[in-house]
Formats: sequence, C-alpha cells, structure tokens
Amino acid sequence: MIAWIWLVFLLGVGALALAVFPHWRQALLAGVRGKWAGARRTQQHWSDKAHQKGQALAWGTAETASGWGRQARDQWRWVALISALLLVPAGLTWWWAFYQGRDLDAFDDRIEPGNHQIAQLLKGEHLVPPPPLPPDVFATAEVEQVRPMLSTADRRWDQMDEAFVQRLLMAFKIMREEHGYDMALLEGYRSPERQNMLAAKGGHVTQAKAWQSYHQYGLAADCAFMRAGKLVISERDPWAMRGYELFGQVAEQIGLTWGGRWQMLDLGHVEWRRPGAKQPAR
Repeated sequence: MIAWIWLVFLLGVGALALAVFPHWRQALLAGVRGKWAGARRTQQHWSDKAHQKGQALAWGTAETASGWGRQARDQWRWVALISALLLVPAGLTWWWAFYQGRDLDAFDDRIEPGNHQIAQLLKGEHLVPPPPLPPDVFATAEVEQVRPMLSTADRRWDQMDEAFVQRLLMAFKIMREEHGYDMALLEGYRSPERQNMLAAKGGHVTQAKAWQSYHQYGLAADCAFMRAGKLVISERDPWAMRGYELFGQVAEQIGLTWGGRWQMLDLGHVEWRRPGAKQPAR
C-alpha cells in the first residue's frame, strides 16, 4: 500500500512539474523526438552497414555500442537528479509527520466530521446508549418479511467499537432533536458465521461474506425508525424514506459511510471505514 502511495505521489509531482514548467515539458518532448530520430538513424545505420564485411562491421558495432553507453550514462545522471528532486519533498513530509508528531489526513486513525460544530460535540460529549427495545419489536411478521432473521441479530452496543458508537449515537441524537425521528439499532456486531449465513441467502440480502463486512469489526450498524411504538423499516413508507435520506446526510456529516449511496441500496446501513480495518467487498 505504501509503495502505491509513493508511486502515485511521484507521478503526481512529475505531472505537476510538467504542467507548471513549460521548459521542462519542452525538454521532455525534445528528448522523445530525439530518441525517435536516434532510433531511426540507428536503423538506417545498420541497414547501410549490413552489406559491409568483417572489420568494418565490427568497428561500426563497437562504435555504436560505445555511443549508446555514453548516452545511457548521461540519461542516468538526469534520472538520478530528477528522482532526488522528487524524493526530497516526500522525505521531508514523512519526517515532519512521523518524527515531529504530526498527523497526515490520509494516515489519520480519526475521520474528522465535515461539520465543525458536530466535531466539537463529539470531542466534548460522551453519549450513553439507549435502553434496549423489547425483543418482540423485532419479531413481528411485518418486520420478518422486510428483514429476515432480524430477531436473532446482535444489538449490544458494547460489542461495537467505542468511537464508532459515539458517532452513531450522535447521529441518533441529531435525528431526534433536529428532525423528529426516533432511531432504532437493528444490528451492530455480526459474527463471521452469521455473515456467511446471510450471504448464503443471496445477493439481495448481502454480497459480503465473513470478514468482508465492517460488521465483523464492530464498525457498522443497520438502523431504522420507531413510530408509535412500532419498528418502521420499509422505504416504501414515505415518512421512512425521508428519514433515511436525512439519516444519510447526518451520518456523512460525522464521518460515516452511508449505504444509501451504494449500487445495492442499504438505506439503514452506516459504517466507519477507519484506516487499518480490512476493506469490505461489496
């Protein structure tokens, strides 16, 4: 992964240099044209020499090889110089980040929310999970039709990542106080065995197998709404559909990924793609 980051960085610096410095671009084009012309001349040279005999041919070969050797040495000097110019800023950035105790956004274990006010709330407030809902709420025929096997899902908050829990609770709080929606946790941590069992039911349930979902790392949750003491999951309900849209906006503001933007919509799903956790295959 680090090698790819370095490669992309170097390619980006090189492309930026060519865009900013016209004389570099002209020199590069001139070099390419020169190489092409040199190749054509070399081809013509060998064609002319093909009919010559013995020592003349040997002398021509040695002379050509010597010329190419000198040219290669000159090119390597330029390559070394350009590489040094590109690597110096990268090396300084690495030194600044790791030896001076600074954080680089791309390597930060924290994903800062987009909303500064919400970020301050997350830093200064420790939210407490709500009391668990009665099991019967998740076992009705209506719920089972929309979400099979939900009655056996794990809804224990302490089984999830603590930092992720705080983000999710903040989303629940904003949804209740600003939009009037009471949220319900459908499923948090999911065991590898349950993940495989759900995947076996088909791609319409989930496309992720064991250890391919953030549920296995305590960094994902499936959520829905409570209305008049009943669980509302189906997006066919206009009220619920509007709630999912608002929930997605709030989740993204606090640094979470919303399943409503995926090709296979998962409107109640949010996850925290924290660096260092295994990427899920969806």
